[in-house]
Amino acid sequence: MEYWQPRLTPGTFEEKFVRGGGPGGQNVNKVATTVQLRYFAGAADLPPDVLARLKALAGSRLTAEGDIVIISSEYRTQEQNRQGARARLMDLLTRAARPPRQRRATKPTYGSKLRRLDEKKRRSDAKRDRRPDF
Repeated sequence: MEYWQPRLTPGTFEEKFVRGGGPGGQNVNKVATTVQLRYFAGAADLPPDVLARLKALAGSRLTAEGDIVIISSEYRTQEQNRQGARARLMDLLTRAARPPRQRRATKPTYGSKLRRLDEKKRRSDAKRDRRPDF
């Protein structure tokens, strides 16, 4: 069975560089190295099932418009942050493209049934011993 292969095509995302926060001294205050990668999931021609999984996986990175925003500021250069953000987006798309495995229904084993009933009996005995005698 052939699955959808994730790819970043021009027009489905945009990158914006902003000044980073946190430690870093003067470099942080002068250079815009943090990248905000915005992926337009609605504009990309994603299969409906992949789009639904992508939105579920995106979590808080999903905006009200249906875009996914990934912020990368772990490196000191724009290029490294750009590569990091794109790699994270590709990882997200790859995970969304993989359909979930079908669960095969199984019955509990005979041993697990006996262990469950034995534990229930022990708990019942312990609780019965706590009751006052009338």
